Formats: sequence, structure tokens, C-alpha cells
Amino acid sequence: MIFSMAAGAAAMSWDEYKQQFGKTYNGESEDQERQAVFEQNKQMWGQHESGAILGATVFSDLTQEEFAAMPIRGFASGEASGLPKVGVHEFQGEELAAAVDWSTRGAVTPVKNQGQCGSCWAFSSTGGLEGSYQISSGKLVSLSEQQFVDCSKQNSGCNGGLMDYAFAFAEGTAVATESSYPYTARDGTCKTSFTTGIPRGGVTGYKDVSRSTSALQSALNTMPVSVAIQADQSVFQQYTGGVITSGCGTSLDHGVLAVGYDGTTIKVKNSWGTSWGVNGYVSIDASQCGITSSASYPTTSASVEV
Repeated sequence: MIFSMAAGAAAMSWDEYKQQFGKTYNGESEDQERQAVFEQNKQMWGQHESGAILGATVFSDLTQEEFAAMPIRGFASGEASGLPKVGVHEFQGEELAAAVDWSTRGAVTPVKNQGQCGSCWAFSSTGGLEGSYQISSGKLVSLSEQQFVDCSKQNSGCNGGLMDYAFAFAEGTAVATESSYPYTARDGTCKTSFTTGIPRGGVTGYKDVSRSTSALQSALNTMPVSVAIQADQSVFQQYTGGVITSGCGTSLDHGVLAVGYDGTTIKVKNSWGTSWGVNGYVSIDASQCGITSSASYPTTSASVEV
């Protein structure tokens, strides 16, 4: 489903790595220190025991501990209680497609980059909203993560949040377009002047998905789904292809967007830019990374005019 782009990567030199990823360091000492880390990480490149293919990423000059400490995730685990759900999505025994990919059906915007801000929850949420609204309206509109960072006060901006809180917030407001309320990768003041991407009333609720592979597949038959995973391990730090079948844990720390599946392999859109993974995507077996344990999607209606 997703193939490695890492052919020949093990032959990459330190200078080639710095050039490819635009790396500069503060003096020769730091350069040598980072090169030593890079060379150590390089020992893991190629087919990995996790099932993934590891190679050069923007994070390959960091230790695993440094990578885990970076503010590039931001999912706040915990149940979103007391919110106006419109039910729970269960697998009802219906016949499921063998494979689904909303990124090839026009319901997924290009890969974005959250930068050094723990706002993954906002990117996961806009991905869910973009997909749902495209399916209901026929229009794919890139939505503003920054609006959620600045204005969704149940969440904590760059310090983390929950997709369900974001969906509940979107029920009571017009959702801004990306271009009219651009992303800054930092907390800001809530703006009220922007171009509307989804009008107020266009988001009608959200559903949590039952915690099973079949329920997630069932939900993915209808639209992209916001999911949470654990993404602080080496397999994510240096992922360049393959399917993650082990090695990532279930301590949820990162909100992403499931855009489809092929069998039990879930195709996931990340928010670390296109130079990470396979053009910004990762394939994860449904039994791994906690991917089925906190899935949800918004419900939208195109009957309200922008």
C-alpha cells in the first residue's frame, strides 16, 4: 500500500544529509556531536524488526530521547465527557470494502506541518472536518488549524488537546479557511475576521468509533477518521516506508488522520511535513500504536450556506 522511498539511503553521507534536510549547526563541535548521533541512528536503517523501513528523516540527527521530548505531538489523553455526541460508530456486520483510500478520492488536503507546537490534535481535527465536509458538500476546503489553537479553549493550544473537544467547538462556530487564518506554530489571540470554510451549523456533531479494527474499517468506509497513536519511538523517528507491525506502544500522544486501509493496514496522514515518512504518510497495522483506541469523526451538513 505504501512503499519505501529509502532505496540507497544507507549510503547517505553526513554532508548529503545536512544538504537534503537543510541542517546547520552552531560551530564544529555541535556539528560533530550531531554527526555521531546520525551515524548511530544510521545503523538501524533498512528493513527494521518493527516491519517499517527506516532511513533518513529530519529527525535522524537526534537521539531517541531528544526526539521523544520534542513538541511535535500534543494529544492529551483522557475522555471528552459531557460533549454532544451523535452516537457511537459500531461495526454492524455490514460488508466492508477490501481497501479504501480517501486521499485518492479527493477528500484529503495535502500534508501539513505542525512544526514545534503540540497542536497535532488541531491537524487531526481539521483533517476529519475537511474529509467529512467534502463528502457532504462536494467541496474540499483546507481549514485553519490556527483557529483551533487560538480559539478552542477546552484545548490547550500548543500544549496539547483532544479532537473531540475541537469537534464540539466547531459545532458552535464558523470554521475558517487555512488561507484566511494561516498557521503560525504558536499560541495566538482568537481572531473573528476570516473567510468561512464551513459555516456555523455546518458541523452537526461527532461520533466516537468503537475500539476495534472492524469498527475503524467500517468508519473508514464512510470518511477519513481522526485517530490517536503513540508516536515517540524510533520507528516513527526514522520511518521511511513499510508497515509498522510492532515497536510503537499504546501510550497515546499524537493525533493523526486515518485516510483508509488495505486489509488490516491503516493508511495515516501525519502532520510532520512531506519530507517525513512516505510523502508525509505512514502505514500502521490496526493492532499497533493504539490506533483503534481513540478514534472519532465529525458529522457535517452542506445544507447551511457559506
